[in-house]
Amino acid sequence: MSTLESTNVVPAARPSLFEQCVTTVDHKVLGILYLLASGLFFLAAGLEAALMRWQLMQPHAGKLDPDTFNELFTMHGTTMVFFVGMPVLVGFGNYLVPLMIGARDMAFPRLNALGFWLFFFGGLLTYYSFFAGGAPDIGWFGYAPLTAYAFSRDTSTDYWILGLLVSGIGTVAAGINFVTTIVTMRAPGMTLGKLPLFVWMMLVDAVLIIVAFPPLTAAQIMLLLDRSLGAHFFDTQEGGSALLWQHLFWFFGHPEVYILVLPAFGMISEIVPVFSRKVIFGYESVAAATVGIGFISLGVWAHHMFAVGMSSTLDAIFAGATFLIAVPTGIKVFNWVATLYGGKLRLDSPMLFSLGFLSMFLLGGLTGIMLATVPIDWQVTDTYFVVAHFHYVLFGGTIFAVMAGLYYWFPKMSGRLLDERLARWNFWLLLAGFNLTFGPMHFAGLLGMPRRIYTYAEGNGWEVWNQLSTLGVIVQGAAFLVLFVNIGRSLRSGKPAGDDPWDAWTLEWATASPPAPYNFEVVPEVRSRRPLWDLKHPDDPDWRYE
Repeated sequence: MSTLESTNVVPAARPSLFEQCVTTVDHKVLGILYLLASGLFFLAAGLEAALMRWQLMQPHAGKLDPDTFNELFTMHGTTMVFFVGMPVLVGFGNYLVPLMIGARDMAFPRLNALGFWLFFFGGLLTYYSFFAGGAPDIGWFGYAPLTAYAFSRDTSTDYWILGLLVSGIGTVAAGINFVTTIVTMRAPGMTLGKLPLFVWMMLVDAVLIIVAFPPLTAAQIMLLLDRSLGAHFFDTQEGGSALLWQHLFWFFGHPEVYILVLPAFGMISEIVPVFSRKVIFGYESVAAATVGIGFISLGVWAHHMFAVGMSSTLDAIFAGATFLIAVPTGIKVFNWVATLYGGKLRLDSPMLFSLGFLSMFLLGGLTGIMLATVPIDWQVTDTYFVVAHFHYVLFGGTIFAVMAGLYYWFPKMSGRLLDERLARWNFWLLLAGFNLTFGPMHFAGLLGMPRRIYTYAEGNGWEVWNQLSTLGVIVQGAAFLVLFVNIGRSLRSGKPAGDDPWDAWTLEWATASPPAPYNFEVVPEVRSRRPLWDLKHPDDPDWRYE
């Protein structure tokens, strides 16, 4: 006869939160880890920007020494592009794509986890340079010959190269995973013509990542060989070419703009119809325009190089390609506006930030057309006008959309609603602070203020524009403080969201909030582009009309 002592089983200790995060392969947890990590890097980049504005607020301010200033603008640009912009969008993609297509996870869950940790380790490696003698001071573009050993003898540039190299491998892994997942794991009935537009844009985005990152990786390896083994790829005195770096870098760098913006377009394409209570106007043209943008973006890289002395023929070709990309982008803007027209608009926080995105991105796009005109580019290249332009495109086009997406999908991720009153404070402070920061830079640039300068003399007419920009950074800081307070309050005591707080119609809203680890107990069957609408309205489903 057995005894009780012989059958007692000691339950296994529950893994700690840290252990769960380190070992998880759940796409939703990894998506949230991407968002948290990019938020951490965003705080660092914001602090760097604030210090730079503090220095530039007055002529001869003397708050920072020149070397520190160079390190700050290098790390700010590098962080915002590689460790904030892309990861936050990959994070949303990780969380949402499998849910939106009715899949239970990404195609390669372990590769997905590896991609995140490579990105995160790459970011930490780059920042470790602060503790290893000083951060890189070569700009986020790393132009030759500034990166040559003769001009950068410490290890900071090596940390910059290795950090981006490791992080880039993780990003390519994420791109491969997105393409495989979207192509092979869609729910029954979800043809490419029924994909949610966010998924369409993540698909094109992932293809761009796979195509655009290898040239950057090759350039970084060549630079390492130059610095460590005496190669001369970028050394003009030994037969190399400094322009080779620019071509390789910008072949990655300009598609990178669309890698950052396309998922933002996808978010807006999901949010605007829901809060207009209309199907999106011209689904097919939006999807086709996305493919067009992806294709054309691979052929415009040298418009960053008009001032290096290319031939007039090349200048004309790249200027024409840049003008051409405005066509599919304009189609998207037209479709969003047409969706708004005649809709029953609900101005909740996701919609407010979407409208902010539309206006800020439009302003950035218009100055982009100006810069595509070669004579204008020659006049303002490397001035603050360019700084203003790309912040309107990338900050206005990405961060406003990310904020819209955060307010829209936060209830799905957390099960709690964010406070709408604080959300409105967040929106108006950010809109005012953004325009106060970057609007005056147009005028400073037109008055001839060069970018990347450490200080400036009195009497050029730049003082007031720099003071306004610095004030704008303070207002933006207040906006993000309101956001963090809102998130903290919501997680502690926010109103329960329910499964579908916005009365939306894509599949992620058919799950619980937050979703179960396996996403769907039964894989749903899709018959139209709005499967949840079909379930809610069986008397008037969309599939009758598609």
